[in-house]
Amino acid sequence: MKRRQQKKLSRRLSEATLAADTARVKALLRAGADPEGENRDGTTPLYLASVQGEAEVARLLMQAGARPDTESRGIGAQGTPLCAAACWGHTETVRELLAQGADPNLREDDGTGWSPLDWADNGPHPVTAGLLLAAGATLRAQPSQSCLA
Repeated sequence: MKRRQQKKLSRRLSEATLAADTARVKALLRAGADPEGENRDGTTPLYLASVQGEAEVARLLMQAGARPDTESRGIGAQGTPLCAAACWGHTETVRELLAQGADPNLREDDGTGWSPLDWADNGPHPVTAGLLLAAGATLRAQPSQSCLA
């Protein structure tokens, strides 16, 4: 597929993900959109679905090949999908990511930042934190930070 066409599909996939339009996400993936294709800002579709709590869209993307631990590099949208979902307490999305193999201890910023549990605890989102602990997440002290930072 030509690079220009792939960019267009990636842009459309990001738009469909933001709109939580599962039918359009399915159609774009069938048309060849890369489930890990970053938008022009560097944000992955799975990160977008996770930060919005769109568990069904996240599942579709992972079924199409999006890796649950790929870190997004978008401006203002950087980090792992699991950290994004945990930060906002999106329990169903956290469940889906964990079911698809997301590492509950993977820290953002290439391993130097916060873990999903750090984000859930800071939320505070105790149900999400409980899910992460049940999945094997471990506690480590981190400096204060906010989901809105």
